[in-house]
Amino acid sequence: MSTVSREEAVSAGGNGAPARGDADAGPTAAGAAPVIAPAGGPIIPRVTPPVIAPVARGRAVGAPRAWLRLVGSEVGLTFRRPRNIAMLAVLAVVPVVIGIVLRTFGGPDEAEMGPSLFGEVTGNGLFLTFAALSILVQLLLPVAVAVVAGDSIAGEAGIGTLRYLLAAPAGRGRLLGAKYANAVVFCLAAVGVIALSALLVGLLLFPAGPITLLSGATIPLLDGVLRIGVVVLYVSAGMAALAAVALALSTLTEVAIGAIASTVTLVIVAQVLGAIPQLSGLQPYLLSHWWGGFDGVLRDPMAVGDMAQGLLVFAAYTAVFGSIAWSRFTGKDITC
Repeated sequence: MSTVSREEAVSAGGNGAPARGDADAGPTAAGAAPVIAPAGGPIIPRVTPPVIAPVARGRAVGAPRAWLRLVGSEVGLTFRRPRNIAMLAVLAVVPVVIGIVLRTFGGPDEAEMGPSLFGEVTGNGLFLTFAALSILVQLLLPVAVAVVAGDSIAGEAGIGTLRYLLAAPAGRGRLLGAKYANAVVFCLAAVGVIALSALLVGLLLFPAGPITLLSGATIPLLDGVLRIGVVVLYVSAGMAALAAVALALSTLTEVAIGAIASTVTLVIVAQVLGAIPQLSGLQPYLLSHWWGGFDGVLRDPMAVGDMAQGLLVFAAYTAVFGSIAWSRFTGKDITC
C-alpha cells in the first residue's frame, strides 16, 4: 500500500486532508475528521458523531429562561423608576391617613349609617385593610396600574426603543407577554403595599383580636389575616384585568399619556354608569363593578359565589383585551 507524506497531503488537499479522488484515502463520510498517522503512515478517518440533538434540547430549555430574564429585566426597570416608587409610596400613605383620622375622630355612628367597614375599624384594626382597599380600588389604585400598563408599549415606541427590543430573538408575542407579566407583578405589589401598610397601622392604632364579621359570626385573628390574603389576591386579579385593557390601548398609540388617559377615562365612565340606578342591568358587565366584591370574605361562610363571578369577569376582560393587544402588536408596523 502506498503512503502519503504530510507535505504531500497538505499540498494536495490542504490542512492535512488528501485530495478529492485519492484512491488510497478512500471515501470520507459526512462528519468525519481525517487523522494522519505519524511518519508516513496511512490516513485513518475518524468519525465524529453529530451534536444536533443536544443543541436543539439546549434551545428548548433556554427559551423559557430567556423569557424569564426578559420579565426580570422589565420588573427591575419598573421598580427602579422614581415615578412608580412615588406611586407606591402614595398608596402606602393613604391607609396611614385613614387610620389617623379614625383614631382622632372615631368611626361613623352605626345607629345612623348601619354596620360599615369604617365603623368596625375602631373595634378591630384588621378592618383598616378592608376599608383602605374599598377606597383606593375606586380610582387611585386603577390610576397607578394604568400608568404602568399604559406606558409599557406606547412608552417604548415614544422614546424609540421598541425597535431595539424587537430586534432580540424573543419575538413579539413573548415581548408582549413579558410586558403583561410585569404589569401583573406591579398590580400584586401595589395591592400588597396597601394591605401591609393598613395592617401595620391598624395593629398600632387600634385593638386587635378575634374578628366579628359583618354577618355577626366571630373568627380567630389568624383566620382574619388569611382572609386579608384572599382579598389581596382578588383585588390583584381585578387590577390585572385593568392592566390588560391598558396594554391593549398601549398598542394602539405611540403616545404613552394617550393610553394612560384613555384607561383612566374608561374607569371613570364605568363607575359613572354603575352609579346610575336606571342602568343597573349594565352593572354586571362593568369591570369596576366587581372590584369591591371582596366583601364576601367578611361573611361566614364566605360568599364565594359572588367572588367567583367577579373572577370570571376579570378573566373575560383579560382574554378579550389580551387578544386585542396580541392581534394589534404582532401585526403592527414598528417605525419608532
